[in-house]
Amino acid sequence: MLERSTFARAVHTLLLAAALVVCARPGHAQSTAKATAVKQVGNVAVVKDSSNYRTAVFVGSQVSAGQLIVTGADGYALFQVADGSTFEVFPDSQVTFHSTMSVGDLLNVVIGRIKVYIQHLPGIPNPNHVSTPTALISVRGTVFSVEVQDAEGTTTVAVDEGIVDVRNLRMGGQIVRLIPGQATTVDPHTPLVGLGGNKGAVVQRAMRAMLDAVRDGVLRPGAGPGSGPAGTSAPAGGTGGAQGDKGKPTGTSGTGSPTGGSGSPTGGSGTPPPGGGGGD
Repeated sequence: MLERSTFARAVHTLLLAAALVVCARPGHAQSTAKATAVKQVGNVAVVKDSSNYRTAVFVGSQVSAGQLIVTGADGYALFQVADGSTFEVFPDSQVTFHSTMSVGDLLNVVIGRIKVYIQHLPGIPNPNHVSTPTALISVRGTVFSVEVQDAEGTTTVAVDEGIVDVRNLRMGGQIVRLIPGQATTVDPHTPLVGLGGNKGAVVQRAMRAMLDAVRDGVLRPGAGPGSGPAGTSAPAGGTGGAQGDKGKPTGTSGTGSPTGGSGSPTGGSGTPPPGGGGGD
């Protein structure tokens, strides 16, 4: 009887130790996750902690999970994560990097515009989430753009490749599924409704053209990498700079005929970022 009791205690101890190791792994994976800058132009910085102190970002700089990426009016950066996925941060944006290693949370867009290229093997989804103050965007392996237009969190999501599900975090409503060539806008004061009409197709094409133009403008020959705001201590809060109305896609939820266009940047010297993922 004593031997049996001793054996049971030993088994219990081993199981408890194994459980502690398993529980510790997600936190460790999140803390070691990195996003590496593979392109950078103009004013790009990272806020590493609550001090709001900004450190300049250059090609080769790494951003850790939980850190805030801030771009100025002339700032642009392309980052790559461990699984090969990439994301672009456009001018006047604030984006918190989370991790593709921690329950699929990749980015939180506070203000501004990003474009995401999720890498995945053919037929194998790579689930990720991107959030904004009003929206949760769930993806499985795709190319899509997100714009947070104002301090209230009005969010437009447009899809070039793959499938994206969009939820309104504040007002609820339907979950809207987007396929290539579609877009929807999440209003902080209105529940999300199903797609209808063709405004979404117009918004998707407008957003894609606008981001292509911005990318080509900052990466044009002779533009060269700019200097980040090293050593400054300006607060990271606020709106991240004026977004402006020129070229901003407008309109409400809607869809049109899927275009199925490639999500890779085209034109000018803006070469396609690595890690672009096709649809499922």
